[in-house]
Amino acid sequence: MQVSEEYVGLAHGAGGTMMRELIEELFVGSYGSDELRQGDDAAVFSFPGASSNLAFTTDSFVVTPRFFPGGDIGRLAVCGTVNDLATSGCQPFALSVAFILEEGLPINELKAICASIASAAAEAGVRIVTGDTKVVGKGQADGIFINTAGVGFFGNQKPLSGSYCRPGDKVLLSGTLGDHGIAILQAREGLAFTSDLKSDAAPLNHLTAAVLKAAPNCRCFRDPTRGGLAATLNELASASGVNIMIDEVSVPVKDKVRGAVEMLGFDVYQVANEGKMVAIVPAEEAEAALMAMRVDPQGLDAAIIGEVSTTGTTSESRPENATHTRVSVRTAFGSERIMDTLVGEQLPRIC
Repeated sequence: MQVSEEYVGLAHGAGGTMMRELIEELFVGSYGSDELRQGDDAAVFSFPGASSNLAFTTDSFVVTPRFFPGGDIGRLAVCGTVNDLATSGCQPFALSVAFILEEGLPINELKAICASIASAAAEAGVRIVTGDTKVVGKGQADGIFINTAGVGFFGNQKPLSGSYCRPGDKVLLSGTLGDHGIAILQAREGLAFTSDLKSDAAPLNHLTAAVLKAAPNCRCFRDPTRGGLAATLNELASASGVNIMIDEVSVPVKDKVRGAVEMLGFDVYQVANEGKMVAIVPAEEAEAALMAMRVDPQGLDAAIIGEVSTTGTTSESRPENATHTRVSVRTAFGSERIMDTLVGEQLPRIC
């Protein structure tokens, strides 16, 4: 894998293959620690004197428009950071919020965004404990960029990882695909696919905690944001050295979203989400995990959508020994196709 481009392009931040190449070759290759090389959404580490492991994550948000149906950049920042922490199995505890503000940003907009941050943090049960503010000249940013960091603790819960998936495990999805991406596109471009479609941005730490209680041997969680479900499942398959088969008819997608992606020529599996969670759980715990999701308000449309299988590698625990990993979709007609990771950029400035 090699970054061959001379300049950074929008596709390097789209969640697909070019972004993965950039991360692995430049960032991990230059300063990658063991935790960074793990490739999970939150790093898990311990230090002397701590009673349990800690999880740590950071994220930046550059969405346009800043306000959209179902949320704004402030809600997105809190939910995205909380969800990245929750994928590790931890209990999110505290966040930082740092602003890069462009000269000329209306103060009333900033007040609304701060109120949204406070509301989302209360919903998730986390505290905003530190932050930073920088202001740049007019034309040097796009109104407002937000950077966050978050920490969480585990207690008795063992940390989860995308490298823990095993053949026979079931793949669960907490709800419908594509709501966020299509809502953002519709607001940005003034399109009119539907009048009531909203972003799914929501904190999911309460949902993941319920799943862990019902399915204590859960392998991992992952929120399918940039690059969508396709990028998420391909990352998990690669990390664990397994294949994954998804049943197309089991994947929940709203009719209005399906119609929009068909009109635009998008693949719904590659559209970004901000309030959905993928869970990989042992087969014997799948039904219990599904019921736990459906009890949560954010998991009403949850479904078991697929299964993990072997690649034929001789080792169950060393994914680097696998010759190839694959994510496939079994269509409604009984045929199979590869679920490709996004190549290039589909919709920039999505989160």
